[in-house]
Amino acid sequence: MITAIFVHNGGMWHFPINHHLRPLYRVLAAAAGLYVLVFGIVGFVQTRGMDFFAQDGLPTVLGLRANSAFASLSVVAGVVLVIGAVIGRSLDMWINLVGGVVFLFAGMAMMSLLQTDLNVLGFTMSTCVVSFIIGILLGLAGLYGRVGSPQADALEERFRHGGVDPHEHSWNFEGGPKPPEQTRDNRFA
Repeated sequence: MITAIFVHNGGMWHFPINHHLRPLYRVLAAAAGLYVLVFGIVGFVQTRGMDFFAQDGLPTVLGLRANSAFASLSVVAGVVLVIGAVIGRSLDMWINLVGGVVFLFAGMAMMSLLQTDLNVLGFTMSTCVVSFIIGILLGLAGLYGRVGSPQADALEERFRHGGVDPHEHSWNFEGGPKPPEQTRDNRFA
């Protein structure tokens, strides 16, 4: 069963509220943040004295090559992810969603620049794969990280199981799609 509905309605996203696996996803996001933070710190220490954007002779840190620029960015990203996981509430949801997109985009961008002089962070294919994995993990944690009141949770659950939309719907206009109860077999037309 898909528990997150990716429909944007009048400013509200229909993500599950207070999902029962939220603590697990929060721990996984924190672990990803700690990995990125430790990678950045160890990478920064090991690349001390090297050119900031060095591409050759880079040390391997936690299975990935690192230069000072990549290590510095990793420290910043790791700190943000860990702080978001510690604070929690809905802040971690937004940090994880944005972080997931950033990690996925960074992996794609650096993969396209691997064999060029523009590979200023010294990425390798394994670094791109790790970036994709972290991006997917953070995105998943963000999708299931929404926190709300029990009443909001009940309204959202009712909507997800065929009830009325708890928010004003952006397609609520003359001639718009028919609600499920007005269509054949309660399916969207």
